[in-house]
Amino acid sequence: MHLRTRLLAAVTLVVVLAFGGLIFGFNLLLSSQLSDDANDVLKARAAAEVASLSRDGGRLVAPEAPDSAKLDSVTWVFNGRRALEAPRARGTTQRAALSLAEGPRRTLNVDSEDIRLYAVPVFAGRRRLGTVVSGVSLAPYERTQHLALVSSLILSAVLLVIVVFLARWMVTLALRPVAEMTSQAADWSEHDLDRRFTLGPPRDELTTLAATLDGLLARIGASLRHEQRFSAELSHELRTPLAKIRAEGELALKRRPAKGDYRDTVESMLRSADQISRTVDALVAVARQQASASRGTSDVSEVASAAAQACGDLAVRNQVALSVRTPSVPLRAAVDPDLLERVLVPVIENACRYGRSTAEVRIVARDSMVDFEISDDGPGATIVELEEIFEPGVRGSAAKSGQNGGGAGLGLALARRLARAAGGDIHARAETGGRFHVRVPSV
Repeated sequence: MHLRTRLLAAVTLVVVLAFGGLIFGFNLLLSSQLSDDANDVLKARAAAEVASLSRDGGRLVAPEAPDSAKLDSVTWVFNGRRALEAPRARGTTQRAALSLAEGPRRTLNVDSEDIRLYAVPVFAGRRRLGTVVSGVSLAPYERTQHLALVSSLILSAVLLVIVVFLARWMVTLALRPVAEMTSQAADWSEHDLDRRFTLGPPRDELTTLAATLDGLLARIGASLRHEQRFSAELSHELRTPLAKIRAEGELALKRRPAKGDYRDTVESMLRSADQISRTVDALVAVARQQASASRGTSDVSEVASAAAQACGDLAVRNQVALSVRTPSVPLRAAVDPDLLERVLVPVIENACRYGRSTAEVRIVARDSMVDFEISDDGPGATIVELEEIFEPGVRGSAAKSGQNGGGAGLGLALARRLARAAGGDIHARAETGGRFHVRVPSV
């Protein structure tokens, strides 16, 4: 069921209940008022009849009245149970009036005759002389009540139709901006993710919806950019080992190697293939980590040693002495080993590439985090570059100057994204030499 239909159904139900309550209350009040009016008429007639009576030796004497007045009067005068005056009425009414002759002051409805009787005792001192019973027909009052009920029902039906029509128009008018905003958001999600409603801070339902849709579009855009960055990083990480495998293979085909050269070439190609496999596994691991609330754990000393070993060839080529200082107390990180290694490798490679003679990995525990301090004696990063070097495709001044500037500038960006996906982060410090802090949660 559409929202507009549900709203109209709810409005109709509320209006029906409201009109029903009003009709019931109005007719109940009208019925009470008409009953009071009938009682007032009865009391007035009885009082007038009592005032017209005369007493003769302790007996009531009914007044002489014209025949026309007697025909119109619905009043009885009883002396005991003997009627001194009685109107023309049916037997049922006569018997009901007689039943009131010696009773107290009270009213009695004769439903079969649609008449109400009112009895008033007449006293002389403490002696009861008789009883006056007046009557009034309830038919006019019931006709008035019936007419009011029918009229109120007809009026309510007309008002209900008008209210439903107006409610339909107002609901349609109110939901039109919602439908337009939804359509625009759907179109922007397909063609222009940078568009926003920008209606300012939420003030009402529409601005709240606009803010929600803006947030949704922002998340969709971030997700798409994440996928694009993922593809770029994957391309960057796989490009170097693939190029190395291709170069080794072409070199092996062009020359007539000695028997041992084939083994070295194949071993190099296998190492590159292992690097590709580790890269793919790491990227898959971070994707799983972002999609799952559960995380694995790893021994930080073992992971740091493995990451340093993976960068060993680069350190040897650049004549950089790479060392790992492990903590005296075993530490564990709340990160999968493969993922943590892929976080450390680009940072250690950076130290081996730009360090002049030494590079070091030092592991310490700080609060609830494990801090990998990776330093080298190279030129380091300037204050301006502390954040820029973590942007995809951005390379520092040392790389731009041609000092061991291999790479596409995506390694540190990938490392920071992997670290943040694991609940940690990477920061660079502007000091003498290069210095990076890789922090991940500890167990």
